[in-house]
Amino acid sequence: MFWKFDLHTTSHIDQLLDREDVTLLELMEEDDVLQECKAQNRRLLLFLSQDHCMTELVNLITTEPPADLEEKSRFKFPNIACELLTSDVSLINDKLGGDTSLLETLYHFLEQDPPLNPLLASFFSKTIGNLIARKTEQVISFLRKKDGFIGLVLKHIDASAMMDLLLRLISCVEPAPLRQEVLNWLSEEKLIQRLTELIHTGKDEERQSNASQTLCDIIRLSRDQANQMQENVETDPLLAVLESQESVAGLLKTMFEGERSEASIVNGTQVLLTLLETRRSGLEGLMDLYSQGYERSYTVNSSILHAIEPHLKDFQQLLLNPPKKSAILTTVGLLEEPLGNARLHVARLVAALLQTSAPSVCQELCKLTTMDQLLDLFFKYSWNNFLHFQVELCVASILNHSAGPENQGEAGGEAGEPAKASDSVEETTLHNTLVAHLFQKCRLVQRILDAWEENDQIQAEGGARRGNMGHLTRMANMVVQNLEKGPVQSQISDLIKELPEDCRGRWESFVDETLRETNRRNTVELAFSDYQIQQMTANFVDQFGFNDEEFSEHDENINATFDRIAEINFNLDADDNSANATAFEACCKERIRQFDDAEEEEDIWEEKEINYATQVKSRTRLVKIQDWCVVSSLYLKLTSSPCSPEVGPRCSSPVGSSDADKQVKLGPDKSASPSAGGEWPVGEGRKAPLVASDSSSSGGSDSEDDDKTAATATETIKNAEVKRFV
Repeated sequence: MFWKFDLHTTSHIDQLLDREDVTLLELMEEDDVLQECKAQNRRLLLFLSQDHCMTELVNLITTEPPADLEEKSRFKFPNIACELLTSDVSLINDKLGGDTSLLETLYHFLEQDPPLNPLLASFFSKTIGNLIARKTEQVISFLRKKDGFIGLVLKHIDASAMMDLLLRLISCVEPAPLRQEVLNWLSEEKLIQRLTELIHTGKDEERQSNASQTLCDIIRLSRDQANQMQENVETDPLLAVLESQESVAGLLKTMFEGERSEASIVNGTQVLLTLLETRRSGLEGLMDLYSQGYERSYTVNSSILHAIEPHLKDFQQLLLNPPKKSAILTTVGLLEEPLGNARLHVARLVAALLQTSAPSVCQELCKLTTMDQLLDLFFKYSWNNFLHFQVELCVASILNHSAGPENQGEAGGEAGEPAKASDSVEETTLHNTLVAHLFQKCRLVQRILDAWEENDQIQAEGGARRGNMGHLTRMANMVVQNLEKGPVQSQISDLIKELPEDCRGRWESFVDETLRETNRRNTVELAFSDYQIQQMTANFVDQFGFNDEEFSEHDENINATFDRIAEINFNLDADDNSANATAFEACCKERIRQFDDAEEEEDIWEEKEINYATQVKSRTRLVKIQDWCVVSSLYLKLTSSPCSPEVGPRCSSPVGSSDADKQVKLGPDKSASPSAGGEWPVGEGRKAPLVASDSSSSGGSDSEDDDKTAATATETIKNAEVKRFV
């Protein structure tokens, strides 16, 4: 149907190509030019691959358009030109990668003075990156002949597109031998050293940030590719330089040289944190809190730790005297002295260093009392959860450390060789010193108790709960759990016993009462959806959720339901002949069938065949005579006369002989007629004729006339009752 009526859209490209004077810009005006190019439109590709068209496309992505053009259409043609050049069409790739003049035109873009237009820089980086992946040998050979290529790229490193270009050179070159040649070339060009020098106080912050991010990405890419290589390949020269002690020392010297700036310290610390990473970033690296979030998939090179150790005192000074920052107005008030990004990154670095369990580093941290300073900041900045988390990681690293095999080789040599037995003993001893330092010098238990009491006092005065109480609770639970079991259980037990008697009593009371109650309250489910235990029936949607009555105000107290039990009145007045009691009695008489002769009673347990037919049940009504005039006469007509076996025709209802004889035996007190006074006896029931019965009492078979007669009688009685109530 779609093709029958010619509803498909036809491209205008072919019609334009029929013209001899068609221009490139006219083709680029068409909306489907990119689609036709990717669809391998032969005529269009031949036109685009002409020398003058390729030159014009390259000029569009390397030359800034006139400033007087409208902004929304100013970069329209450069964008389309970039998409055409990177459409992954072999004809265009071969033409662009094999033509030296086109590559020279592209290269001249880097020779411009900074800053580059960020949009044009992205077009250039995307085009060169596509050529590196598709025409690797030709492009790499061309770039290696340019002596100043790396220098020009670093000159424009403030544009993030240049950072992407460097990463493509490292990660997108195939096969492996050619990639190794590229890495050796970049190492010879001293790429790592040049990037490290850019993280300097005197440089622009954007250049510092991009240089730092480039170094971090190089570390992760190199480690990932080395991990994926199955065969034994040469060592990545860039990664080897980055992990060398000289390179790390040069980075630290650049960070602390001259006037200290927060940008330089933060960007340099990010590189150090990446070097200390022993896990992959992202969801794969998420671990439990007590494992510090650092999966031991890599080993930390000892040269990195040896280079950092002499500068730990500089990081300690940053905690005491950070770069000056102006006051900040927050939601909890004016913060005169903000924590700052520099001190936060120092806390992250300390947490990463403690995870390595390097003996010399732990000893230096104890000597500098770095943990004591971090705990001071923890309680001073009670609303900075970024800091709270890092301090909690530090405490968890100290308490959950075990000198197992995986830790013994953690701070090994450059190849990650296992440490000696003597080193393991030294590590355990120094770690025990760190645990003792945490409880004795840092006074962890006393600080937890004091902070908890201060928070209780603030809340008692109507104040808000402090923001670090959640992390403080988890730190207290760490101490309790390691006191019960853990690698330093005995040492922690001895340290708790060494506490002053009053402090030890406060701690025991805190653990048994306050902390237990807090944990119980934290484990209570905040909400429960009852659909978890419901069956998925047809009316599930109607029954889903809660009723409005379940959320009444008086039910806020959990004991409200039980308190209302005392309000229930179980006393019943025997003389109170209420309507409910009367209705209940009438219902019972209606359902209980009376028998005059006990011998004719049926056995309710006897198996019998059931015939499903319509029945007109006997009804009982407690009324006065004036309300039953119409019903009385009608009822006499339906019961007494027609159903008598001796007078008139037999009732159409198939009542057996036993029922007929039973009807004759009825005495004057039980006859279906009114009393002498014209009234029905009060409280006595009147029985309507049975229309159908079971096989034990029925003497005939059902028919359509019987059903119609029974239905008519039932309808007549109902109508009479309706008139009575009206």
